[in-house]
Amino acid sequence: MADQVRFVLASQSPARLASLRAAGLDPEVIVSGVDESAVQAADTAALAGILARLKCEAVAGRDAASGAVVLGCDSVLEFERQTWGKPSGPADAIARWRRMRGRSGVLHTGHWLIDTRNDAAVGAVASTTVRFAEVTDDEIEAYVATGEPLQVAGAFTIDGRGGPFVSGVDGDPGTVVGVSLPLLRTLLAGLDVPITTLWR
Repeated sequence: MADQVRFVLASQSPARLASLRAAGLDPEVIVSGVDESAVQAADTAALAGILARLKCEAVAGRDAASGAVVLGCDSVLEFERQTWGKPSGPADAIARWRRMRGRSGVLHTGHWLIDTRNDAAVGAVASTTVRFAEVTDDEIEAYVATGEPLQVAGAFTIDGRGGPFVSGVDGDPGTVVGVSLPLLRTLLAGLDVPITTLWR
């Protein structure tokens, strides 16, 4: 059996961590501290990729990540040619949901990996179409009052209270949660790190 590889997640997302743990991975978490608001890109998918890379590089450069494979991820919603990260507050989340209901958007999640043992790096962006349900104003206000949509890109989840308000997705649901496990496996293979070496 191959030696166990140390694995670090450069993200504070509880959903991302839970997805990885459910898949048999148990990464150490080191938050990057990257100022997402200062980053711009030509389009939403590119922004997700750049943010994932910046988070990964910020953590991979620290002594605490020495000898580890580091994963950085970032998710951004593309809706009607606009780029939406986390809402600025409850009023913004309500306004977004009133626009999103009955429509579709594309959730882009950037993934970037660095193997600090040899400085090899690889990345890609996974994109999944999300179809939003025809939710009522009362449902929107109740959902926003929980605080959940204020913590996530696009102001929604599919693995929490927001799940009933998403009528379906086209693509990998993991992308919407915050990490595409099939893409992660492919990227790790590109670094010659079988995903099974990260199992706990």
